[in-house]
Parts: sequence; structure tokens; C-alpha cells
Amino acid sequence: MNEKSVSLKKEKIYGPSDYTLNLPLPSCPGCGSPLAGKIVMEALEELGIIEKAVCVIGVGCAGMKFFTTKIDWTLCSHGPSPSVANGIKHGNYDDAIVFTIQGDGDCAAIGAGYLINSAARGDKITIFMLNNTNYGTTGGQMAPTTLIDQVTTTTPQGRDGITHGYPLHVPEMLATIRGVAYSARGSVHNFASYQRTKKYAKLALQKQINGVGLGFLEILTSCPVNWRMEPSKAMKWIERRVVAEYPLGEFKNVDSTTD
Repeated sequence: MNEKSVSLKKEKIYGPSDYTLNLPLPSCPGCGSPLAGKIVMEALEELGIIEKAVCVIGVGCAGMKFFTTKIDWTLCSHGPSPSVANGIKHGNYDDAIVFTIQGDGDCAAIGAGYLINSAARGDKITIFMLNNTNYGTTGGQMAPTTLIDQVTTTTPQGRDGITHGYPLHVPEMLATIRGVAYSARGSVHNFASYQRTKKYAKLALQKQINGVGLGFLEILTSCPVNWRMEPSKAMKWIERRVVAEYPLGEFKNVDSTTD
């Protein structure tokens, strides 16, 4: 080793977050939920609000990433995460940044009533709904977001709209509610979508910082085990099938809910 290489100055430009514990993730191989959780963690750090963040984790695999973080978090029963988050927000005199991490079943099925009422109240919280088009934790049953013709353990012949109902488009629905300040849908199936989704996450959190109203972001994630495909093919399936049903983008972005 020569003197020149010894004096070389190194600068860290990317690495593990100081707010992440060095523990293995409990998720299945190829699961997209940890990627979505990483987006939220990066958004919190880049906005400078991670020290005052509180995560409310619903039942399911969507929030497992946060088991390995150093931020404050709590678990609650199936569905009421928005109400729990709102209680924490008020209990901290609005000084905490409170957000939920929920799967599509937890948020849009069991928790639909809590979600709609939180939106109607204009709760100053942020909701992240991870959509993998099925109930991942319990074995891959049909969820409100399951695609037409998609095979699940409860729709072995594929979802039929007439028999089983139709896919629910949550951000579009919430955009019509006055108390909602921000509503968007992103994805993690490629790097460009990852970067765009982080921008959406920051905007959704910014509405809470500004005290405007509810911020909502749906993130499309992969579930290779229940989709019965390799992780790389699961990413392609999101691009080809899931995005075709659930278009990406912003559906509402306002600076006041009183106009």
C-alpha cells in the first residue's frame, strides 16, 4: 500500500440509515413491503422530522419493516389505525408526526369505516396503504384490491366481478372527500417509480406538517409467494397488470380544505 492510497479521503454518500436496527427482516423473500417502508423512512429523514415520528402499524405484513427501526411505533388491532393515529396526534398536542402503515385488506376492508371517517374529519395524519392485491399474511385470500381474473386462495377460478365485486380504487375515492389534502398512488416496481413514490410520500407528510388535512398514499407492492411467481417476474407483473388497473399519480393536492 503506497502513501497516496493511505491518505485517500472517503466520503459516505449512501448506506444504512442510523434509524435502522441491524436485524433481519421478517418478510418473505421478494416482498415489496420493506421497500415501501424504506421510502417512508427516507422521506422522514429528508424532511428532518424522523425524531418526532410515530408509526401506527396495522395487522398484516405491510408494517414489518418498522419492527427493525428505531422510531416510536405501536401495533393496533385490525382496521382502526387511523383512529389510533389521530388519538396519538391529539395526545401529543399535535407536536408528533403520526402516520399509519397498513395493508390493503386492513385499510380498505376491515378498516374502511375508520378510513372514511378519518378522511371526513380531515385528521392531520398521514396514511400509507400498501397494496399487494391480496391478504398476504393469512395465505393470499381475495382482498378489495384483487384484480379481475386474479387467482387467490378464495377465488381459485379467478376473481369475477359479478360474483365477487370489483377492485376498489382508494386514492381516487378519497380525493372526493373534503378533509383530504393529498391523495396519490405510487409503486416500487422499478427505480423511477421508487423515486417518484418517495416524492409523493414527502408531499403527503408535508400536508401534516402544514396542518392542512389528511395525507394518503397508496403504494403498489409485490407479493411473490402468494402470487406464485419469482420476485423478478412479480415486478414485471406489477408493471403489466397491476398498474393497468391502478394508474400511478396524484389525485388531489391542495393547500387548504376550507375553500
